Amino acid sequence: MAPQFHRVVRRTRRDKSEISPCIKYLMFSFNILFWILGFMIAAIGIYAWIEKDTFTNFGRLTMGGTLFFDPALLFVLVGILTFFIGFAGCVGSLRENTCLLLFFSFALAIIFFAQLAFGTLVFIYREKVKNEGEKQLMIMIQSYRDDPDLQNMIDWIQRQWLHCCGVNSFRNWESNIYFNCTSKLVGSIEACGVPASCCRTEYFHNNKQCGYGTLEPTAGTHMIFTDGCLPKASQWFEKHIITVAIVIAILAVLQILSICFAQNLRNDILAQKAKWTWQTHPMMHYYRN
Repeated sequence: MAPQFHRVVRRTRRDKSEISPCIKYLMFSFNILFWILGFMIAAIGIYAWIEKDTFTNFGRLTMGGTLFFDPALLFVLVGILTFFIGFAGCVGSLRENTCLLLFFSFALAIIFFAQLAFGTLVFIYREKVKNEGEKQLMIMIQSYRDDPDLQNMIDWIQRQWLHCCGVNSFRNWESNIYFNCTSKLVGSIEACGVPASCCRTEYFHNNKQCGYGTLEPTAGTHMIFTDGCLPKASQWFEKHIITVAIVIAILAVLQILSICFAQNLRNDILAQKAKWTWQTHPMMHYYRN
């Protein structure tokens, strides 16, 4: 019987000496967190919309202008943006996809320069921005009872963060139809009052109605915050300017490092592909001989 010979096929691992595994897996681990975070943020916003039946009343909310002041909308937009950027960085680094890494770099660069331009414009036109912000805050006060999420956000700002009431003064709540004194004609118990979140802490725990009747000309205001949230926010910003500057600087550095790492990894991948192409080129064997 003739001897049988088996062909031995040697499988060689492709050389990846140009690609840094440290940068690759650092990019992957960093962006998978943002990918998951973006999904969770978007899911919270969509869940809030479903609970408020926003999709059924989408046309009415858009025409009324209250949709743009919905905190859930901010969650949805930020979540979707973070999800796609995190997806591009995560999959692009893991699969060594240069197109996804290029998208990741450009998206972060656009966001970075948009933030820089926004901050510059706010500094240059700060008075105009302040006046426009005051108008938008007044619209939010007028829509206080129309959106539960907006109401919770305003309550948190007034009661827990800034300890304030209204935009410039507690009397700004007269612009809300539910707290205006004319609502007495329809029997509203909140007429000529302010929300419970305007009440001082020592009075709020004992009396949830401590804000009722405080807009009356002869009413006492010792149980509520009388300072507006806009001047209180300016005071808070001036007091914590160093902390705010440090946070902004850290975010800027993280964005720049992410762009640099993505571009570095992309260049390494392109260099490795060029190396593979040269090694398999017919002229390579000519030079070897």
